[in-house]
Amino acid sequence: MLKKRLITALVILPLLVAAVWFDKPLPWLTIVVAIWGVLAAFEFYRVVKTSNVLPLIGFGLIWTLFFIISPHCDWAYINPLLLTSAVVLPLIWLLARRQKEGAFISWAWTIAGILYVGWLLSHFVALRGMDFAGIEEAGRNLVFFALLTTFASDSAAYFVGRAWGRRRLAPGISPGKTWEGAIGGILFAIITGQLLVVLLDLPLNYWQAIPLALAVSIFGQAGDLVESLFKRNMGVKDSGKILPGHGGFLDRMDSVVFAGVVVYYYVVLFIG
Repeated sequence: MLKKRLITALVILPLLVAAVWFDKPLPWLTIVVAIWGVLAAFEFYRVVKTSNVLPLIGFGLIWTLFFIISPHCDWAYINPLLLTSAVVLPLIWLLARRQKEGAFISWAWTIAGILYVGWLLSHFVALRGMDFAGIEEAGRNLVFFALLTTFASDSAAYFVGRAWGRRRLAPGISPGKTWEGAIGGILFAIITGQLLVVLLDLPLNYWQAIPLALAVSIFGQAGDLVESLFKRNMGVKDSGKILPGHGGFLDRMDSVVFAGVVVYYYVVLFIG
């Protein structure tokens, strides 16, 4: 399993790095996030269907895509419009559907997929487009910060947990995770954050990077547990099998998606 995970990572990571790095002539990161998000949302709805719920998959996929690309729209009311339409339109649609049983459950899961995948992933697109006076490509480097600190946290948590893990972190959700692994993930995330301050032109100093890396690791590990809880509730092991050793597209956005949100709002609220 570890060999498959490494091979898949070696294929995906260079493509991801290129997508983040190059933003012209096309917004490559937006394209990659949009494709990944739509596929992850499809897996989300497919997993939900295993519990005999019928979400509006087509509507959910389209609105997921709309949310992801919304940061490219300069209109101030685009997100309120998307959110309002995501709430109202499925309700009207369900009125016309022949099967009325479980209509509100279908509505709730439809919105859940849109927000969990589309709305949260849109923060990476917004982060990539950030502009800071005097710091060239700061948005690009902030995306790298979010991704690399998350990868460092996840990898360290896995290997430290395997080597020294004794105390279960959340046995009712993910029995393999341990407190030792979680602490190891936090420490390596902080170290990685400090290295990135040196290597990248970031709008952060060393002291600002410490709490940010700490938050990225904690929320990233929480995101991993959230997705594990979702799969456990649905009675499935993985959301898909398309990525050898990693499962599906939804499986691989679990911790990353929370990291993008944390970095975005940290910068907006505390950096300016």
